This record gives sequence, C-alpha cells and structure tokens, in this order.
Amino acid sequence: MQLISGTAVAEKVLEECRRDIAALASEGKKPGLAVVLVGDDPASRAYVRSKDKKCRDLGLHSIKLELPAETTQEELLAHVQTLNNDPAIHGILVQSPPPPHIDEAAIVRAIDPAKDVDGFHPINVAKLTLEDPSGFVPCTPLGCQRLLMDAGIETKGANVVVLGRSMIVGKPMALLLMAKGPGGDATVTVAHSRTKDLPAITRQADIIIAAIGRPEFLKAEHVREGAVVIDVGINRVEAPETPKGYKLVGDVAFDEVAPKCQAITPVPGGVGPMTIAMLIANTIKACKQLA
Repeated sequence: MQLISGTAVAEKVLEECRRDIAALASEGKKPGLAVVLVGDDPASRAYVRSKDKKCRDLGLHSIKLELPAETTQEELLAHVQTLNNDPAIHGILVQSPPPPHIDEAAIVRAIDPAKDVDGFHPINVAKLTLEDPSGFVPCTPLGCQRLLMDAGIETKGANVVVLGRSMIVGKPMALLLMAKGPGGDATVTVAHSRTKDLPAITRQADIIIAAIGRPEFLKAEHVREGAVVIDVGINRVEAPETPKGYKLVGDVAFDEVAPKCQAITPVPGGVGPMTIAMLIANTIKACKQLA
C-alpha cells in the first residue's frame, strides 16, 4: 500500500513556484495575492493567516484583508472592486463561508475572472468545461489531480468515482478527470448522498475521490482490492482521550480501507497541503497572464 504524501508533493509544487517567482522577479514582476476574510470564524482566520504566511515566505506580494462580521454586501463589493483595479494584485480570494447576510455567489461574480484564482467565477467554470487552459481550476481538485499524477496513478481509461457533487470539489474534479490529456481521459461517475446502492458503484472504481463531507463515511465495503483512494475530507470529531479533545479525520475510515488499497492519502497530510500550493501556483499563472 502506497501512502501518498500531500506534504511532499506540495513542497515539490512550491519549489516549482519558487523558480517561477525568481524568473518573474528577473523581469521586474511580483505575483500578488489578496485574501479577504469577513467575520471571525477561527478556522477561516487560521487558514487565511497560513496562506498569508506561505505567500510571504515565498516572496509574493500578499494582502490580508480582515473585515468585521457586520461588513455589508456593498462594502465587500467595494473592497473587491478596489482589488480588481489594483495592478499589484493578480489573485483575489474571498474566504468561504462568509457571514449569512453576504450573497457569496454575487461576490464571486464580482471578482475579475482573470484574478479569480479560486476558479469559481462562471467564466472560469465555463473554461474548465471547454478545456480552455487560460482558465483557473479550483485549487483542491487541481491538487488531487497533481497527487494522482505524481504518484504515477494512471487515469487514462480508469473508472473513477467522485463521491460528492459540490462546486468546490466534486463537479470540477469530474471535469478535470474527464478532460483530454495527462491526468484525465478517465471514465467518471459522480455519486452523492442520494445515490442508490452506493457500495455497488464505488466497488467498481479504480480510483475513488471522497469529498462528501461526512467523517469516515467511506468504509471497507465501498472499496475493491487494489483501488486508489484520495480523501478530500477534513472533519473535526470529538476525541476525549487526546490533549485537544478532538482529532481530524477524513471522509474515509482510513484504518479499515487502507489495507485494501493500492494507494491512499492520509488525513491530515494528504490533500490539505496541496490546496494552498495550487492557490499559489494559480496566482503565479495569473501574474503571467496579466503581465
């Protein structure tokens, strides 16, 4: 059983980013990323700070805009427009989820598609569907594809089940894997909470991408011998025996599934590190295209 380390592959991606940043610096260019956080959700705040730190460590221009929870829709739209017009900013990310009074879809549509490094703007969704390489792909599915490629997992002709249908992971993941070329050419089934006889479907898969948002949902009965499992989930569950009182688990029951697998990602240390790495790679791509 091969344990696919997202930490190791993310470092490889970041090393490629360092080379690109140095090359851009020699041309007098510096990629810039702005991350906007509305409210004080602790998990979001920690995530935003880790993104900001990673950007600064790599030598990117980084703006971290932390706004109070009572920020209005109009005020947030005004901040986005300012960043759209800032030539030093090439990537804009508004941390999800915003407070309930904010229309998140409207905020995403307001971001300049050329700076939408999260890949959620309708124009970038369309470009992914049309296999237009100038578009931006959401960072988590892009990271999953890179993990498969770096691990030497062949997707061409493979039967893949994507478990989950969100716009953040499931749908773009399916489009990526169906696309022509390396890391694609797969036969993809998208399954979800309403799918009938789910184990019968997932047991046909050569590769399973688990992104259903339920802790340890995927069990041994769902997986055939020799399958590859990419666990996108990250769930906090109570664990009184631990110092923190909780632990992080994926959407896969790792201990019972791993022995059946050809390869599997752990949680933590699997898909998670890839998301920030691909965000930085997307920001560099935006800088090159906007230059």
